[in-house]
Amino acid sequence: MIIVNVKDNESVDRALKRFKKKFERTGVLKELRARTFFLKPSISKRKQKERAKYKQTLFAKENY
Repeated sequence: MIIVNVKDNESVDRALKRFKKKFERTGVLKELRARTFFLKPSISKRKQKERAKYKQTLFAKENY
């Protein structure tokens, strides 16, 4: 359960922004989207390798 204490003289918008950030860090929404359909282990491994390859190319371009 996420608890956000609203401080004195703090706007509701600011507190809502802190709540949203905490909620995003927990990864609940990401997990919910992942569980909407079944993904075979072979496909998930393939996607993970593709992401790693993409990150490596980005890192290589930055350091070049």
